[in-house]
Amino acid sequence: MSTESIIGITSGLIGIAGAVITIVSWMKKRLKRLPTDELFNILMDKKKSDAFHRKILRKLNNTSLINNRIKEDYIQKFELKKRGPETVLFDICDSNNIEPTDDICKGLINASMPSLRIKYQEKRQNHTEGFSVEPAYLDGLNETKKALDLKGEQIVYMSELLKERHPHTCNILIQILNRHNVKYAFLKGTKDIWCRDYMPVQSKSGKFIQFKYDPSYLKGNKEWENSRTDVEEACRLNNIIAQRSDINLDGGNVLMCDGRAIISDRIYLENPKMDKAELVNELGILLECEIIIIPAQKNDMTGHADGMVRFVNKNTILGNELNTEYKYWREGMEKVIAEYNLKYIDMPFFEPKDPKHPLSAIGIYVNYLEVNNLIVLPVFGKEEDKQAIEIIHKNFPNKSVETIDYNAVAQEGGLLNCTTWVTTTQLKP
Repeated sequence: MSTESIIGITSGLIGIAGAVITIVSWMKKRLKRLPTDELFNILMDKKKSDAFHRKILRKLNNTSLINNRIKEDYIQKFELKKRGPETVLFDICDSNNIEPTDDICKGLINASMPSLRIKYQEKRQNHTEGFSVEPAYLDGLNETKKALDLKGEQIVYMSELLKERHPHTCNILIQILNRHNVKYAFLKGTKDIWCRDYMPVQSKSGKFIQFKYDPSYLKGNKEWENSRTDVEEACRLNNIIAQRSDINLDGGNVLMCDGRAIISDRIYLENPKMDKAELVNELGILLECEIIIIPAQKNDMTGHADGMVRFVNKNTILGNELNTEYKYWREGMEKVIAEYNLKYIDMPFFEPKDPKHPLSAIGIYVNYLEVNNLIVLPVFGKEEDKQAIEIIHKNFPNKSVETIDYNAVAQEGGLLNCTTWVTTTQLKP
């Protein structure tokens, strides 16, 4: 090899080494300059090693927001595993006595998390039994709880496509809402009428949680895939500010009442890479309530909870008549009923034999609309209608009950709860 070649190769290697050093130096400087929320996002990257995560956690610890309050022992033992951001944030705060204030939560995950603060405060309150506790501390805890329990007048939102595709049925529903002075409006930017599924879920404190909307049942059918609403675009067009979650979950699979939420075990199939316990924990933090998992119906394409049960109150649910259900589902529900001390009230249910409409939801009485002091119950022109109406009147004595023929919509696969999105927040036009 000639001297010129050796010199050339050496120069090249020196150049490459210099470039590598420059890149590494640039990366280190960039990490130092990154905002805390971006550092936290990097910390949540499950593709990175534990060693990398610990380096990022040290950098996060050095920021003015955290101010070196994370213990070195905690950093050395830190493992991300399959945990989500809310779970990790609480663990960092809880393990290092860092109260998850609004500044902390917004600085790391860009969202206020009052439920985390309550959980943090209650845990410490329980640990101080037998000791004196500062009154100001307890006042702060009580005020936070009051803020979470605020309830406002509910508003019904529907997709603009509902009045386009089913104008007669939609007009009848609007007349019912008007009779009971229920406010309503129509959502922009939707691609199908099932707005309950793709719109955000409102937590106990009124916060909007926008879950990932990528249901497995829409896949493999081009027409259905094209009907999947872009949730970020829908939020933008309707002036909704929501906290994003990577959990894949349809709103029709979330039923909430007084600190409890029922979700079917379809959630596990839709999030196969997440640990089941961590998934439930993450949902509890996001929705600010206890999560009750019930078995999904195997013959239901969506696996949504709102086609099987509904809350009367936090300890009582209405559900499709247990004795007529499949054995696996009946036994699964009986376990849930016993575990959570629930009272189960049978509702009539029937499956239509309609080969022209294989996805028909006719016969599912529990998929009614509940808003403020009104229940709008679907009826199907069957003898079971009378029984369903009586059960609703008996269990909701302080609510007005209206009935509606919703069959034209039901033949497409859903009913009233599916086609309405009820919130306590009026959106800006």
